[in-house]
Formats: sequence, C-alpha cells, structure tokens
Amino acid sequence: MSDIVIDTHIAIWYFADPTQFSKPAENAIDIAEANGIVYVSAITIVELIYLIEKGKIPADVLVQLGKALDDSTTAFRFVDFGREISDEVENISRQIVPEMPDRIISATALYLNLPLVTKDNKIQALQNIQTIW
Repeated sequence: MSDIVIDTHIAIWYFADPTQFSKPAENAIDIAEANGIVYVSAITIVELIYLIEKGKIPADVLVQLGKALDDSTTAFRFVDFGREISDEVENISRQIVPEMPDRIISATALYLNLPLVTKDNKIQALQNIQTIW
C-alpha cells in the first residue's frame, strides 16, 4: 500500500527542511507522492497555526501545505476530524501518547488503517498502528 498519514512535524519538514527525514520516511513519502495519497489531519493545520503564532516555524509552511492540499494534482489530501476519528481517539492510549493532537493524528491513521510517518517515539510505541521512521 502506498497511502500514508503524516505527522505534523513531517509536514513541517517536507516544506521547510526535508533533510530531516530518515531514509524509510523519505521513501514512504516518495512512494505515496508517486502512487498514492499523503493524508494530512485537520489537527495538523491547527498545530501549524499555533506554531506560526508562537514564532516557531515560518508562515510559509502553512501556505505551501494549503496550496498542496488545494491542488488536486498533488498527492496531499485533507482529513476532517469527524465522528469516526473522534471515536478512534479512545483506542490511542493516553498513557503512551499523552498529547491530544498526537492522539488525533494517530487515531486518523488507525481509522484509515494506514501507516503513520512520524519520528515521535511515543507514537511509535503504539501497538495498534504501523509507523514509519
């Protein structure tokens, strides 16, 4: 399967510093771009706005991601945070992954039954989703 879900930091690095990717992460993104879909959770947009407001990342990251999501010729697709994903949050252990945005992104991968590209060690410790790093 070539479809993936990406964590927020992966979206940031994709547009600001792709040298941060591990080789497996880079390969997964390349394959998804060529033959599949790169899913981006709605909470990623919220996190990016927050990080821009705090001066942690350049605003251009959100602009570029927005353009990729709006352009149907790219592999990037927006995933709304709806009832089904909300229900899956319960299946993402708060003891393992305490941050709610990370739980929502993980729940998105769980709901879509897709691997999540992430460097986050806490998310990687989950047993009920596949991660790529």
